[in-house]
Amino acid sequence: MAIKSSNGILERGRLIGGIAVIIILLLVLVPLWMLRRGPVQVRAETVTRQEIANIISTNGKIEPVSNFEAHAPAPATVKRVLVKEGDTVRQGQLLVQLDDADARSQAAKARAQLTAAEADLHSIQSGGTQEELLTTRSELIKAQAEQDEAQRHLQATKHLQQNGAASPAEVQEAQDRLTKAEAQVQLLQSRQTRRFSAPEIAKVQAEADQSRAAYAAAQELLANTNIRAIFPGTVYQLPVKAGAYVDSGALLVQMADLDKLQVRAFVDEPEIGRLALGQKVNISWDAVPGHLWEGSLTRVPTVVTTLGTRSVGEITCQIPNSDRRLLPNVNVNVSIIVAQHENALTVSREAVHDMDGKHYVFEIADGKVRALEVETGLYSLTRVEIVKGITPGMEVVRGAVNAQPLHDGMVVKVVQR
Repeated sequence: MAIKSSNGILERGRLIGGIAVIIILLLVLVPLWMLRRGPVQVRAETVTRQEIANIISTNGKIEPVSNFEAHAPAPATVKRVLVKEGDTVRQGQLLVQLDDADARSQAAKARAQLTAAEADLHSIQSGGTQEELLTTRSELIKAQAEQDEAQRHLQATKHLQQNGAASPAEVQEAQDRLTKAEAQVQLLQSRQTRRFSAPEIAKVQAEADQSRAAYAAAQELLANTNIRAIFPGTVYQLPVKAGAYVDSGALLVQMADLDKLQVRAFVDEPEIGRLALGQKVNISWDAVPGHLWEGSLTRVPTVVTTLGTRSVGEITCQIPNSDRRLLPNVNVNVSIIVAQHENALTVSREAVHDMDGKHYVFEIADGKVRALEVETGLYSLTRVEIVKGITPGMEVVRGAVNAQPLHDGMVVKVVQR
């Protein structure tokens, strides 16, 4: 058993030694083979000066800045449609007319109710109807005459009592007559000024206010059966036809000033801090390839919200649209230029290599590469600004054809520029 174990150890030792020899041979022979293969094939480019921009890309939807849309104020039949989609209209122009028979009926009924309510209010404020006022006035005159007569009779009775011609009972009777007459006068006078209690007055006042509101609503309903343009613009949506029945709230027409549009879009939370009012915005629409619309950022996010799985902020960008090729409600591509440099030294992003926290490019000189430490500036999707470390016209490596790592002094051959 001991002999077998010793043999096994010897065999494992030979195996490990053989592997070590193979590794050493590979380390020595592969570089020699690489050198024998010839220079490493690389892609190269020339350092140039050009404009570079740092861009935030998103997508958004076009909407008018000045928009007008009309909805049916109540269920009705469309009486007339006087425009068509694409028409340019002037301010005040009649666009759509609804059947207003019901609206006129409601307005007339509301007017009658308002007239009655105002008459009731006037009566209660005046102390009653005209007939009631005349009756009260007549009764007051009679009561005042009776009061005067009772006053004279009381004085005469008291004078007779002093002469012994009238008894105390007769004086008391005359006094009672005067008191009764005075009470009647006071009652009739209060009926003229304070006939109704405060709750009664408040109730009639509320009914009058309600009638005024109902009449105003009826007048507005009647006015809204005639849809007119509130400013000059273009009709871009007209979903109704003459003779169609529409429910309350149904969209009748949309129009806008299409010379000025805006884009509403969303930017991811990490990008929000780079936004500022007035930044240049480029808009493209897949339906018109190759065409760009230029605008500016008019609103930056004031709150972060959740949109699906994203945390985003809402922005708006105003876009001149003098050619009117952009249309409301279409989806567009939005590029916000957060920084831009003119005449900057730039290279392709793949030409910049990060090593030990520093940035390098590899210059090609006399068939070899030389590592140059550089300082970078702006980044675009494809280019990097180099602010220090290279000069215009310098040829640098974009990368090896076979993705082989580059190192200082490596022999290379440019196969693609």
